[in-house]
Amino acid sequence: VQLQASGGGLVQPGGSLRLSCAASGFTLDYYDIGWFRQVPGKEREGVSCISSSGIANYQDSVKGRFTISRDNTKRTMDLQMNSLKTEDTAVYYCKARYMGMEFWGKGTQVTVSS
Repeated sequence: VQLQASGGGLVQPGGSLRLSCAASGFTLDYYDIGWFRQVPGKEREGVSCISSSGIANYQDSVKGRFTISRDNTKRTMDLQMNSLKTEDTAVYYCKARYMGMEFWGKGTQVTVSS
């Protein structure tokens, strides 16, 4: 049972990246899922989440720039990140949660720099 995140990398300010997280060993149908990020010396923070019913929420700083999506058939969740800023630089983690069960993926580094 695991989540595998991918898609990070180096991008210039104003650029785009798409993060993907694939679940193996379980289905996502009943899980609330989300993306978090962390920079050294700071606590991990929530970026965006989408409930099992498809309701999405975003941190204020990413509203209008990031879009979260899920595909239960493929057991994947994506985070489309547009208009990236230097302050979006962080390690990004995906998480799935259902009735007290919680799974985290290993992080993927996103670096926004010119």
